[in-house]
Amino acid sequence: MSTDPVVALPVKAADTTADRPWPVRHLAPKIADYIARMPPVWVEGQVLNLKRWNSLYFLTLRDTDLDMSLSVTAPASAIGPVADRLADGSHLVVHARPRFHAKKGDLTFAADEVRLVGLGELLARIEHLKGVLGAEGLFDPARKRPLPFLPAVVGLVCAQQGDAEHDVVSNARARWAAVQFEIRRVTVQGPRAVPEVTAAIAELDADPRVEVIVVARGGGSFEDLLPFSNEALVRAAAACRTPLVSAIGHHLDAPLLDLVADLRASTPTDAAKRIVPDVTEERARLQQARQRTRHALGQRLAREQHALDHWRSRPVLASPATLVDPHERALHGLRDAGRRVLDEAVLHARAETSRLAAQVRALSPAATLERGYAVVQRTDGHVVRDPGDVEAGDRLRVRVARGELAAQVVEGSAD
Repeated sequence: MSTDPVVALPVKAADTTADRPWPVRHLAPKIADYIARMPPVWVEGQVLNLKRWNSLYFLTLRDTDLDMSLSVTAPASAIGPVADRLADGSHLVVHARPRFHAKKGDLTFAADEVRLVGLGELLARIEHLKGVLGAEGLFDPARKRPLPFLPAVVGLVCAQQGDAEHDVVSNARARWAAVQFEIRRVTVQGPRAVPEVTAAIAELDADPRVEVIVVARGGGSFEDLLPFSNEALVRAAAACRTPLVSAIGHHLDAPLLDLVADLRASTPTDAAKRIVPDVTEERARLQQARQRTRHALGQRLAREQHALDHWRSRPVLASPATLVDPHERALHGLRDAGRRVLDEAVLHARAETSRLAAQVRALSPAATLERGYAVVQRTDGHVVRDPGDVEAGDRLRVRVARGELAAQVVEGSAD
């Protein structure tokens, strides 16, 4: 028999310490009691790992957007109405009560009612989400960016196994062999599709070498394509800065990714044709453009040569002197006439000048002086006309034909 004293356990969890812990046998029932007081809840998710053992169904209910899941058990009576339509990937709404198994520390949800989310309800949810996103402008054509004409690197998001990758890569390289691909292989259906595709788009968008991103899948049922109408994935595609091509190969009910993408391709093969040009077609177009250019240039040169020949045949260009000769002759005539008129005017003026010179000489005092006369002036320049104009001793200037003489009066004038 142990003689150790019994140590009282802490009453509250906040009172526990490293020296006074709660044993597991004490904590587990408390957790079970706490969870047992929780009310039942309606919860929705996607079915994974559906199994049946005797009269019980075991399944994992996974969130459609995030990597979170719950374990659910349900009696066959609750599953029975939908058992023939229930499979992995189905959408369920279950009414369940949380239950903690103290022995193993497991938390499960015991379902007593199960409802399968039908196609009509899923369509209604997608239509509602479509209206919300459309009101935000995520589908506005003005947001869509043109694809680069010749991308050097293409980002490709596709299934880990499938034909979509082969269709895109082989057809693109058949059109333009130099194109390179950055491929992200992900899950394209089921609960893991949304987080994996979203992460792949974000990773490729962050790569500066990637010039266009293609999200490709080779078609599928409406349920298979539900991840591509998921709000989180659609918003991630809308936030992508790199031009994005949706190539789901979809059902008649187009997923919302098609509406938010910059380009919607009907199939992965169609996407390959949209993202890169066909080198054969481009060479043919280049050759056609070269031929059209050469033909247009030849026609233009021919028209210009014809116009040049036409103008060169005109008399004004064929014999340019034709227009100048008459003017030259008229100019020479006017010049000769002007010379004649000028000569006549000069001769007439010369004769008139001679006549006037003779008259001037005849009337000039110089002519009188030439005949021996003289002009007597006093020193003040006054002409002496009368002997009384001077007195004895006055100095005089006597101007003759060839110069002047100085004189002096010696006697006064006589009466």
